[in-house]
Amino acid sequence: MILLLAVYAFRINEVSKLTMDDIDWEAEHLHVRRSKLKKVEEYPLATEVGTAIVRYLKEVRPSSSRRELFLTLRAPYRPLSAASLGARVGTLVRLLGIKLAHWLRTEVGIRRFDGGRFQPRLHDFRHTFAVRRLISWYREGKNVQRLLPHLSTYLGHVDIDSTAHYLTMTHELLQEANRCFEIYASAGVRHG
Repeated sequence: MILLLAVYAFRINEVSKLTMDDIDWEAEHLHVRRSKLKKVEEYPLATEVGTAIVRYLKEVRPSSSRRELFLTLRAPYRPLSAASLGARVGTLVRLLGIKLAHWLRTEVGIRRFDGGRFQPRLHDFRHTFAVRRLISWYREGKNVQRLLPHLSTYLGHVDIDSTAHYLTMTHELLQEANRCFEIYASAGVRHG
């Protein structure tokens, strides 16, 4: 589940709606119901995600005729809702009585030190994905302004303003933007 959130920037409720039929192993695609656009979209199945899903199916997911991908671990097996999905991932996490987001933050060492009231959430993978995509485009020398509508579409937004909410200015992003501006300014381009 975490790979699906991090690699594809899906919403938690999109992950919770995945079924066994949404994984096309032969074509190596995922079919995802985008919650805000009310349509099904196709995504390439990344190797590490495919490997993790296979491992989950073999080692964690209970044997059941239910078609939902993520099920409760005890009978009667039921699909996990978006609300319960984040709270129920990982038997160890539940047994220890620790909330998943807190456990992940502790395990990975992710914390806010800026005095903000809230600590990182699972949904924040979407923010990280968007910022990382911009950094990659800057490093590849791509025209970020022209690509922003593509990022909006990928994230399932109807406009760039919705995507702007996800674009937090990080130190790394600012460095890349500054580097691009320095290249532009040093090329001797005259303005005005």
